[in-house]
Amino acid sequence: MRAEFTRSGLAMCVSLVALMSGSAHAQTQQSSSKSETGMVRTRSASSGVVQNAAASGPTGSHATSSAHEVPAAPHPKAEELVVRGQKGATIASSATKSSTPLIETAQSVTVVTRNEMDIRGVLTLNQAVRYAAGITPDLRGGVGTRYDLFQLRGFTIPEFLDGLRLQDSPTGYAIAQIDTSRLERLEILKGPASALYGQSSPGGLVALSSKLPTDRASYGSVNATGGMFDLYRVDADMGGFATKDGSIRYRLYGTVNGQHTQLSRTGSRRFSISPSVTFGGNGPDTFTLLGNYQYDPEAGTYGGVPLQGSLKPAPFGGYLPRNFYDGDARFEKFNRKHGGITYIYNHRFDSDWNFSTRGRYDDIKTQYRSVYNAGYWDSDSMLPRYGFGTTEHTRNLAFDSNVHGKLRTGPLTHMIMAGFDYQQQWANETAGQSAAPDLNVFAPNYDMGINPLETYARYKVNSHQIGVYGQDEIHWGGLVLTGSIRNDWFRSRQIEYLSDSNTKQSPSQITWRAAGLYHFKFGLAPYISYATSFQPQTGVVSNDGGKTQSQASPSIGKQLEGGLKYQLPGTPILLTAAGFHIEQTNVLVSVPGTVYSVQNGLVHSDGFEFEAHIDNWHNWTVDAAVSVQRVKDDSTGKPLIQSGRGNASLFGFYTIPKGRFKSLGLGAGMRYSASAYGGEASYGSVKVPQYALFDASLRYDLANVSKSLKGWTVGASVRNLFDKNYVTNCLAYASYGQEFCYYGERRNAQGTIGFAW
Repeated sequence: MRAEFTRSGLAMCVSLVALMSGSAHAQTQQSSSKSETGMVRTRSASSGVVQNAAASGPTGSHATSSAHEVPAAPHPKAEELVVRGQKGATIASSATKSSTPLIETAQSVTVVTRNEMDIRGVLTLNQAVRYAAGITPDLRGGVGTRYDLFQLRGFTIPEFLDGLRLQDSPTGYAIAQIDTSRLERLEILKGPASALYGQSSPGGLVALSSKLPTDRASYGSVNATGGMFDLYRVDADMGGFATKDGSIRYRLYGTVNGQHTQLSRTGSRRFSISPSVTFGGNGPDTFTLLGNYQYDPEAGTYGGVPLQGSLKPAPFGGYLPRNFYDGDARFEKFNRKHGGITYIYNHRFDSDWNFSTRGRYDDIKTQYRSVYNAGYWDSDSMLPRYGFGTTEHTRNLAFDSNVHGKLRTGPLTHMIMAGFDYQQQWANETAGQSAAPDLNVFAPNYDMGINPLETYARYKVNSHQIGVYGQDEIHWGGLVLTGSIRNDWFRSRQIEYLSDSNTKQSPSQITWRAAGLYHFKFGLAPYISYATSFQPQTGVVSNDGGKTQSQASPSIGKQLEGGLKYQLPGTPILLTAAGFHIEQTNVLVSVPGTVYSVQNGLVHSDGFEFEAHIDNWHNWTVDAAVSVQRVKDDSTGKPLIQSGRGNASLFGFYTIPKGRFKSLGLGAGMRYSASAYGGEASYGSVKVPQYALFDASLRYDLANVSKSLKGWTVGASVRNLFDKNYVTNCLAYASYGQEFCYYGERRNAQGTIGFAW
């Protein structure tokens, strides 16, 4: 299997390199002529319908000009959540849906640029956010990478792509995973954001920006990567002007990649293509169409290992190895097909007023089945197992339109915005489970017969959300005051055909945000903000012992945050320190022995964060972060499960400016995760130990070896440099007899050779 997997991948890589190299040569000449989860299922707090709960089951360099290094356009575009590459790490747009500098944004925002992802060798969103403060990373360890699973300030958070929400599957598995190599940058917005974005987590959100056509006449790159665990990868990106005057511009990105997981018996493969075209050039009207099709024929496994055997010794007295596989190679299956089309239209009325509208349609299909261990032992060597599978299909529609501009009232300048958005989702799921033979861990047989899955649920879910919002950002000298308000109307209907149940909910909610900041001329900017959020929930609630029952109301989040920012004038050096207090109320708390809950749960998250960013200054790029947090679930008196106590990280990359090793870039990083709460096991509370890991990278411009190699670069990166054996997360539910943990990513090294024009 491994040989076939690698040979087929390499053949596809060679074909794509040859194709794109020919295009690159032609473009260069033209340019020169022109100058899952298991058996316990609960309701999702974020989507309001069934989701899984407890179990193991769900290039360029500094020295080389690359396609994303684009000069600023002569006119600003409306609502620039879509970033074209000209912004550095000191400008963000997600917090205010505008191009407000970070130093004047009264909220914590972490920006990860394309350059930072390249120099660290980032392949997934999980890897991209590891050096940000407040992140609890890799919730499924180094194996369950088919979804982006991490927490921010103790809460799971949604993702937005090009200003529009990537809607989660309401039933759990038909969820998009965006390949990070098609992204220009990402922004991690911390704290409630419902005042502009609607239903959202109190922890924040991640805003992703696609690579789109730029104002360069011709550009492109092809990168080929190989590495440990049979990694192969080819990324190609090319674009330019389709007309001489640049009024029509295009860009085409594609990737072919694959790799075995650290379990060796499972692997992942991906094919993705993303074409885009922009009409209008630098005129007052621009219209962009962006398409994407991604096919993942396989995406590894989603399983973990028993807590006894990973965090604690197994009954046989030892520990399971990191490459332990609990499934069945012939039964294992996961494939995902994701197609989408996006439009972005901007109209500039004059130098002060703009109109922006965008929309996207997504279609996601998944087929998934696997065999999982049940989280406990039958004997010293035998693991009981079960089969689980699901087929899902979601169709998502999203629109967002707004008008924003500038007004002056005496000494005050108002940046005013008013907008409307709409989201709709149609989803279907069929889920089944079956018995599976026990696995002898001393002599595992991965080809035993697995009973056919027996369907136990068949869902249909339709939902839509309408929101209207407004914002006023007032500037008076160094003072910046921001106020935002929004009203949302959410409707959802879930039908479960086997039990003939029909659940409806129709909550509405007003959310708001108020913030103030003062920017001193010497670079210091103290700020304070208050923001709220809401999340629909599905569940039956009773406050009188079950005599009367009703549908659950949304959970409500609120945050008070205060901090200091400092940007050394005239430099891309930005320091941020923030303290925060988050409360999430109306949380559902189950009543043992009943089918209903009470809605009096309360979750607290209190913490402090510090970040320092140096974005390519004097040949240095540096990211430093420290966070300390305490996340508590008042209903249990315990920390919120999976929530860590904080993190710390430092990554530095230096490019030698002259001499024999001119343009050689060297990078090194350390990332530390504090201990985390993993639930209640049969022996008591589970504490996931702290761990520290080290990474390294290098880049070199081969033009310094020979002028004939202009445009060629080589690079290498390694994660978990010293191959530390560690556990990233545990999920222990003693009342269900399920106790799982997840081993972290092993040492993983990769090398890249690329050509850019």
